[in-house]
Amino acid sequence: MKMKKSPVIYLLPLLLMLMMTAACRKDLPQLNDPRDYVSANFNEVFDAFWTGMNNNYVFWNIDTVNWDQVYRTYKPLFAKLNVNDSNDVRKAYTYFKQMTAGLVDSHYDISFADTWLADSASVNPAFQRKIANPDFHPPISIFHFYDTIPRHYLSAGVRGFTNTPDKKQYVAVSGTINQNILYLFFSGFNLKTLFNTDTMNGVKRVEQYFFDNLAQRTDLKGVIIDVRGNGGGDLADLNFLLGKMTTRQLQFGYTRSKQGNGRLDYSPWAPAYVTPQPGAKAVTVPIVMLADAWSVSMAEMTTMAVKTMPNGHFVGERTWGANGPLTGNKFYNGGQFSTGWLNLVYTSSLMFKYKDGTIYEGVGFPPDITVPYNPAALKMGRDLQLEAALNLIH
Repeated sequence: MKMKKSPVIYLLPLLLMLMMTAACRKDLPQLNDPRDYVSANFNEVFDAFWTGMNNNYVFWNIDTVNWDQVYRTYKPLFAKLNVNDSNDVRKAYTYFKQMTAGLVDSHYDISFADTWLADSASVNPAFQRKIANPDFHPPISIFHFYDTIPRHYLSAGVRGFTNTPDKKQYVAVSGTINQNILYLFFSGFNLKTLFNTDTMNGVKRVEQYFFDNLAQRTDLKGVIIDVRGNGGGDLADLNFLLGKMTTRQLQFGYTRSKQGNGRLDYSPWAPAYVTPQPGAKAVTVPIVMLADAWSVSMAEMTTMAVKTMPNGHFVGERTWGANGPLTGNKFYNGGQFSTGWLNLVYTSSLMFKYKDGTIYEGVGFPPDITVPYNPAALKMGRDLQLEAALNLIH
C-alpha cells in the first residue's frame, strides 16, 4: 500500500508572483535536464536520477541525507547492474528505496517506467516511515463523515458526492450542530472547480449550504472545518474558502524556490497570504480546524492559515507533514522531474515556512488540543475529536 498522492497544488498564493517569475524564467540558469540522459544502462539511470535530485530537490538545507555519500555508495552498485536483466531491475528498485528512505519531503514519490516494475508499488519514503511508527493508524472511514456524523451530531444539513472525469470522487457534508455551530467536511480540495460548474453537483450543493449559512446567519457560535483524511488538492481553494471568512489580507507563512543548479541556490522567502474574496464576511466566532495524521498538503496549509487567525484553533492530531507546494517546472528550477527510466519523481517545487519561522516539512503541524485516534469510540459512533472541538467553542 502507498500513500495516496495529493493532487498537484500551486504556489501559495501569489498569482502575481507566479506571473513575475514566469516572465523572468528565461534569465534563470538552465538545469541539466534528467530527461536528456539516454538511460541505456544503469550508469545513466543512476546519473540521471542523482543529478535531477541534486538540482531539483528543494530541501537540501534541512535534509539529513548526505547526497554526496549516496553517490559514492550507490554509483558503483548501479554500475554492476544489467538494465536488461529482470533480477537486476528489481535490485535497482531496492536501491532507490534505500537511497530515498530518509528524505524529509513528505510528498516524495517515485514511479517507474520499466515494465518489469509494473506490479511494484511506487517508492514513497514518508508512507514507509508512517507505517513503521508505533502510533500509526488507518484513516477514519469516509462513511463516518458521510453517515455517522450526520446521524449522531448534525441537527440539520446536507451531504453529497461528485465523480469527476479523471475518476476521482469528492465527498462533502455540511450542517449545524446544536442549531448554531456550522460544520463542513470535504474529502479533497477541488471546491472552487466543483462550485463553478454550470450544473449542480453533490459537492456544490453542500458548499452552497455552507456559504449561505456563513453569510446569512447572525447567531452562529462557531465554525468547524473538518479536513481529517483530506489528501490535499488545489491551492485556489485556500482563498475560495477562507477568503470568505476574512475582510483583511492574512499572512500565514512564506515560500521559496530553487533558482539554479546549486543545491542551496534559493530565492528569497516570499510571503504567503489568504486574500479576502468579494462579499467576504469577517467571521469573529471561533473557527476550529479538525485535522489528523492523514491530513496532507493543502489540508495542512489551510489548517496553518486558520491557526494564524486570532479566532482560529486546531484540534486533533499532528498532520502528515507534506507542506511544500508543487507546480510545473516552467516556473522554477526545481521540483518534480522525469527520466528515461523513471516515470516521475514527485517532489515539492517550493519550501514552505510557517509564519512563526518553523518549517514543518516531514514532522507535521501540531494541534492546540491533541485528541488521539480512538477506534473504539468511533465504532460506537462517538467522535471524540469533534466533541473536543465543540467543547472548545462552548
